Amino acid sequence: MNLGIALAALLLGMMALILWLYENRKTNVREIALVSTLSALAAVSRIFFAALPNIQPTTFIVMTSGFVFGPSFGFMTGALAAFLSNNFLGHGPWTPWQMLAWGLAGFVSGLLGESGIHKNRIIFTVYAFVWGFLFDWLMNLWHWLFFIYPLNLRSFVAVYAASFYFDMLHAAGNGVFAFLFGKDLANILGRYKDKLTYDRIDESSYKDVAE
Repeated sequence: MNLGIALAALLLGMMALILWLYENRKTNVREIALVSTLSALAAVSRIFFAALPNIQPTTFIVMTSGFVFGPSFGFMTGALAAFLSNNFLGHGPWTPWQMLAWGLAGFVSGLLGESGIHKNRIIFTVYAFVWGFLFDWLMNLWHWLFFIYPLNLRSFVAVYAASFYFDMLHAAGNGVFAFLFGKDLANILGRYKDKLTYDRIDESSYKDVAE
């Protein structure tokens, strides 16, 4: 259990650091509103698909947000989506871990934004499929650390083997959503990002002329 507590403290400390860095960076009102909107969309989509076992479009929405708007934006979208959706589906000790897992999906996607993965439908589908597993593997780690005894290789393998079916459903659903809607959503968000950038440049030019 000491190992579980230490690892939990490390992971949650990392999440707190990212949230603190985001809080202290310069963020305009439009970006905050956009984070809130995409987080709400991801949360509602999870609630809407709650009847299906581990199938929801939340992960691919969070990843797309990260690809287009960057790591910190993606992390905030994922973390808030988990928190908001659990207001309806139920909070518990799993909530911070879901916030971290979805936050990391957005954060890592943001780091890979320049690679153009989200612009290729097939590559994005494979990437989304992989992240379906990565998300659940992180949640399995939380379950193993806090609910399984003894903590050894045998119990570790047993936990991951028992959840493989549900992990596969998440990965498959995530891949399907990314294949059908990922590129289109990325294009829509990309156009909105371009508009925000243009508006900022226009406002800066206006201020320079006024001064």
